[in-house]
Amino acid sequence: MKALLQLLQRHKAGSGEGIYSVCSSHPLVIEAALREADRGGQWVLVEATSNQVNQFGGYSGMTPAQFRAYVADIAARASLAQERVLLGGDHLGPNAWRAEPAAVAMERSEQLIQSYVAAGFRKIHLDCSMSCADDPTVLTDTVVAARAARLCQAAEKAWQEAGGEAPVYVIGTEVPAPGGAAEDLGALAVTTPSAVTATLETHRSGFQALGLDAAWARAVALVVQPGVEFDHHKVIDYDPTKARLLSRRIESEPDLVYEAHSTDYQTSAALAALVRDHFAILKVGPAATFALREVLWALVDIQSELGGEMRESLKQVVLASMRRDPKYWRPYYTDPRSQAFDLQYSLSDRIRYYWNFPEVQRATAALLEDLGRRRIPMTLLSQYLPAQYAAVRAGSLTSDPRALLLDGVARVLRGYAGACAPAAAATAKLTV
Repeated sequence: MKALLQLLQRHKAGSGEGIYSVCSSHPLVIEAALREADRGGQWVLVEATSNQVNQFGGYSGMTPAQFRAYVADIAARASLAQERVLLGGDHLGPNAWRAEPAAVAMERSEQLIQSYVAAGFRKIHLDCSMSCADDPTVLTDTVVAARAARLCQAAEKAWQEAGGEAPVYVIGTEVPAPGGAAEDLGALAVTTPSAVTATLETHRSGFQALGLDAAWARAVALVVQPGVEFDHHKVIDYDPTKARLLSRRIESEPDLVYEAHSTDYQTSAALAALVRDHFAILKVGPAATFALREVLWALVDIQSELGGEMRESLKQVVLASMRRDPKYWRPYYTDPRSQAFDLQYSLSDRIRYYWNFPEVQRATAALLEDLGRRRIPMTLLSQYLPAQYAAVRAGSLTSDPRALLLDGVARVLRGYAGACAPAAAATAKLTV
């Protein structure tokens, strides 16, 4: 994490730099992020969540050690040096076990943290803000901080056993929950400076109570709500005027920046303003897989226009899988009037949980093989993927369907890359 620490120190010194974190297990999303990092001479931060990757496999089917090997394999294919890839764990805590009593959930959370650190993840977000089965509906700051300190203690023990660079920590959480709001949003309440102070003081005390002063010195970021979010159908854009007091509050903390979650679908200008206002770590996930789905759906339409033997399209296979196994979307898409639409087009992109289903993987591979063999006519490329058409015409992109998918994701990530590497810092040298 030396590279991350140096970058954040430069930000605190006024460089205007930041870093974006890609929260996805999809191989093409990760590959696009790695290739963009290589193209721009930037570090790439890839993070896994406690639901996605954990000691039991998570919804990706991978443990932390397996996820690390998975990312390393993609980096090798992308010809990106492994030391340029930083790994983090997002929302590590009881989130995956909220239905269990707190004692059980916290024991599993300790195991979770230890498995992440043992596997080489060194950016650790400690998030114990969620209530468990026998908890009150809302936890006090003191309880949240004490639980976070307990997990930090487990992380420090795992690091001492594993060796290597010391972990750095992120504390706090955003409201609403990670991954986009499950309900229609109106205006969002920006975190107040007093709430920042309370979070920092309770966590500092919690760490000190367990003798974790050295670990507290490695706390690098605080997750807050800057007033950005998205629900199924709309985006709440960043308004710097509403976050002015929040932005100024972190300036008095010499070693801390903010981490902004749910920045998906923000404009490039909004992302740049967030980094300028000390939200130096930006999280992106659903926007990247949403862009991937957009290109895949366009390729399905192109395949249909070309005709030929096709029992089921990729779109039909995906939607059938979602309806057979609705657990990833049913709690979110509760309005029967928009449910069919939301399955495909909701900004919360619950479809992302289905790309690793075996039948969906087979259908995706068949689509790409078919279009790769037949070649996509430029006229259809212009009709369904006009941005990629322009890039192919300019000679900066090929019409290979896999290249088109990577480009679709990369167009999202370039907004983040530009926000995190302003002109004044674009020539900063990478150091290991």
